[in-house]
Amino acid sequence: MTPALSAVVLNDHAPARFTAAVREVEAAGLRTAFTYDHLSWRDMREGPWFNAVPLLAAAGAATSTVRLGTLVASPNFRHPVTFASEVMTLDHVCGGRFELGVGAGTSAHDAAVLGAGALTPGQRQRRFEEWTALLVRLLSQRVTDERGEFFTAHDARAVPGPVQPGGVPVTIAAAGPRGMAFAARAGDAWVTYGDPSAAGAEAVTTGYVEAAGRFERTRREVAPGRSPRRLALVGRDETAVFARYGEFAERLAAAEFDEVVVHWPRPDGRGVPAGALADVLRTHGLDVPPTAMS
Repeated sequence: MTPALSAVVLNDHAPARFTAAVREVEAAGLRTAFTYDHLSWRDMREGPWFNAVPLLAAAGAATSTVRLGTLVASPNFRHPVTFASEVMTLDHVCGGRFELGVGAGTSAHDAAVLGAGALTPGQRQRRFEEWTALLVRLLSQRVTDERGEFFTAHDARAVPGPVQPGGVPVTIAAAGPRGMAFAARAGDAWVTYGDPSAAGAEAVTTGYVEAAGRFERTRREVAPGRSPRRLALVGRDETAVFARYGEFAERLAAAEFDEVVVHWPRPDGRGVPAGALADVLRTHGLDVPPTAMS
């Protein structure tokens, strides 16, 4: 079965344009429109960059069917108490369509912007697990009191809670063994970037397939009774994949991925090449939208 298709819309779009792009994603029938949750990002640090929460709120108010989410939020600059309130509110704004993607955060710019000291990879993972667990608790109960190694909540409330009866779905980004084990135990879904060092369609595809194999072995060991969904996030510049996209999607389906996330076409050429969009959509059984982002 072909995986579902979702898309990332980058935060350098001003709110009106961001919302228009998300409406295109919705019109094309994609499952989810994601955006990144950074204060600045890679080679776009010197240009416009808008905050994920108000962008997603604007898109939520302007759409009705597409799901919306972060891919991913991290503890680098978000406290679970305040972020839980924002997540709850976003779920209400979009009528129960919010997807919470989370990750441990890297040691790049967002990690130092608040003046925090550098963490080891192990410390980042411990912080992330504590942050995620507390965030989930805050979203699932009326009052939370907790003091952990990294975060404290005192008489914290997220009332009335999310719209979605089972709570906001949590997608956990993970690449290493401990991260994959945490995703298998605690996530509703797992997302991978495959092998970031891979180049060329075959190597990129193999990176996703091998990551899925590692995750499946980990899941069987630590959480045999759980079946988190599997998402593959395709790099914004991975043009080689789109030249052989049908084969790529088939291989990911065989590896039991439930969803492929691409970057929506952009005027600067990053993401799905405009000429490949129709093929990508048809591969997933979707219609070509009446307009394309310009």
